Amino acid sequence: MATVLVVPHGTAAQAVPAAQPAGAPRLVADAAGTAAVFVDLWLRADAASPDSPVATTVRAMAPAADLPRRARTESAAPGSDSLRVVPVRTTSTPGGWTVVVAVLTDTAHTPSPSTGQASERTSDTVAVARYFAVSGTGGQNGSPVTVTGSPAEVAPPDTAPAPASPYTRPVPAGDTLGTTVGEFLRAYLAGGQATALERYLSPGVRLSTPTAAAYARVDVEEVAADTDRAAANAVPGDGVRARVLVRVSGEDRAGSRWPLVYRLEMTTRAGRWEVSALDAGTASSAPTPAASAQAGAQ
Repeated sequence: MATVLVVPHGTAAQAVPAAQPAGAPRLVADAAGTAAVFVDLWLRADAASPDSPVATTVRAMAPAADLPRRARTESAAPGSDSLRVVPVRTTSTPGGWTVVVAVLTDTAHTPSPSTGQASERTSDTVAVARYFAVSGTGGQNGSPVTVTGSPAEVAPPDTAPAPASPYTRPVPAGDTLGTTVGEFLRAYLAGGQATALERYLSPGVRLSTPTAAAYARVDVEEVAADTDRAAANAVPGDGVRARVLVRVSGEDRAGSRWPLVYRLEMTTRAGRWEVSALDAGTASSAPTPAASAQAGAQ
């Protein structure tokens, strides 16, 4: 019997790999966030309950981590109801990273008894800040993050010395600039009346006002500028800019007083000072004359 082999002509169809979009985002692991969650759970865990959901999660994040062992009289982590964990510094280490997190808790504290007050004083709640360093690996090029062990309690990170302030020219509260910034901040803190603010703003500047807390009274404590032209009572010609620091004391509706500091950029126009920028508060602003000229030349 003859065997016939039939070979089909043509090319067999094959699946084509799906193309990835050119601008597709890559997942990047967040070591700081992982460290914060790990410390939060670790502080709530107890070695006496190794199978609890908290302990299980801690060991899933860091299999080599040991758990704290609580005193029998301590039913939960100190201040666990008000526990807050905030990453404050991340550094690269050989083969990994270390994140320092601040832990803020409200802890019960019994003050030392004093004469005549021992029977009247009860335990107070005080805020306590502790710092923990968490080491781990991964997170580069989308790789998973791994915590390599228990955290280490450390000292607070060093703080840099404050730079010299550029606001060295005192501005009298009663002169034109001092009066303008005082009226502006009173309107700004009064509860979000946008129409009351517009009279103090440079053309094109839009400003969102705080609405969570309205102040019943605002007193200007100090006004200082970075240029002598701002400290003069006479208003310079149009287009002069000055950076101004304003210290105010705001009293809320409950009667509490809050010391507040504002940094403003002021610009002269039509014989008066106007607010052209408020640090951390300007939604959008008009371009400066130099920026407008540069944009027109391009």
